[in-house]
Amino acid sequence: MELANKATRIRLFDFKSVQMRAFHMSWLAFHLCFFGWFGIAPLMAVVREDLNLDKSQVGSTIIASVAITVLVRLLIGPLCDKFGPRKTYSSLLILGSIPVMCIGFADSFETFLLARLCIGAIGAAFVITQYHTSVMFAPNIVGTANATTAGWGNLGGGTTQIVMPLIFAAIVSLGISETLGWRLAMIVPGIILFVLGIAYWKFTQDAPDGNYSDLRAAGKIPEAKNENSGWSSFRKAAKDYRVWALFVVYAGCFGVELTINNVAAIYFFDNFEVDLKTAGMIAGLFGLMNIFARTMGGFFSDLSARYMGLNGRVRFLFAAMFIEGIALIAFSQMEVLPAAIATMIVFSLFVQMSEGATFGLVPFMNKKALGGVNGIVGAGGNAGAVLAGFLFKSESLSYGEGLLILGCAVLVCSFFAFFVRFSADVLAEEKAAFDTASAGDDPIKVRGSDSPEPA
Repeated sequence: MELANKATRIRLFDFKSVQMRAFHMSWLAFHLCFFGWFGIAPLMAVVREDLNLDKSQVGSTIIASVAITVLVRLLIGPLCDKFGPRKTYSSLLILGSIPVMCIGFADSFETFLLARLCIGAIGAAFVITQYHTSVMFAPNIVGTANATTAGWGNLGGGTTQIVMPLIFAAIVSLGISETLGWRLAMIVPGIILFVLGIAYWKFTQDAPDGNYSDLRAAGKIPEAKNENSGWSSFRKAAKDYRVWALFVVYAGCFGVELTINNVAAIYFFDNFEVDLKTAGMIAGLFGLMNIFARTMGGFFSDLSARYMGLNGRVRFLFAAMFIEGIALIAFSQMEVLPAAIATMIVFSLFVQMSEGATFGLVPFMNKKALGGVNGIVGAGGNAGAVLAGFLFKSESLSYGEGLLILGCAVLVCSFFAFFVRFSADVLAEEKAAFDTASAGDDPIKVRGSDSPEPA
């Protein structure tokens, strides 16, 4: 989507401009979504005992937590095109808070599985986060903006691993049983998500020049119907094979990160004889790399574009993801705790850089189908997590063996980056837009447009 007045720089301490308010609110919302989405993961050792779950059942709940997100991510992109990211995000946060608070009512494998399935819808927050920053930032900085908001959002995967066991421990220290403690602990992220949904509505707007409803009422953008509808956006994106190539690529990076978020704590707990709190702290290191690693991916994607154009973004994506696969294979073979932690951190660096590099490409795939592209590629991450989940559901495979197979799969997925190609005209056009944004001041009017063009 082409919009006027996109920001050409990221001013981290600017909380007044609409672009930077969207930047800060979107990463914060996605960050806190992880507390609802994966808040139960570091407590699974307790839940497993309380509900008498075997390994296969634990694996099924892991799959459920990411499976529904595939569908919701496919739907949420077109909804952003139709209603705007502000309304879409607020609705998702408020509705998503309900199953998070209600998971404590689970008293069997079936009810727990259903709760995790419903909670998985919150993971669609990522698509809205990337959509919102894509319409707020110019070509010279959009890769870094997308990567930073997503990375600081993904950081929630690490802080969740650390904070939720502490919340649980604090509740238990009051004399409450562990059986009730994990249930009460999950009420905390539910309340946070509900409040955040209201805040997102109040403090953000859809685009630099206003909300979609106001812009349509003023005749600045067309009504969201026929060729300009959200579903038309989805159809346009779905017809582009390059979008599906990035679907596979994102399955091999974000899908892997989601899987590690689900299994890391219990993996260290079972294999290295550490207690639950220590296992959560170690697992948290994986997610904490998001504070800078995904931003690095977006930054180097933008830097590659400066010297090699859009093809530079493709080449960097392949390199980062290939190294990710090698690092994951190495991690799977570690038998000593310090070595396992070290290789996990290296792997974490490159998996998150790969994610940033992926969404350094997404805004340039089809600007008139931005929601559709974001939704499909974002769904790829969860589709990868679903497939990876079956590796850790099997009784015949150890967690280490599952990680080894997963690492080999990542190497294969990395080559799909080369399916993303651009015509000579598009390469020249985007190079000119990049140079204009780099030379301009903030904000700019993309291609001299005074008003947004249709999605």
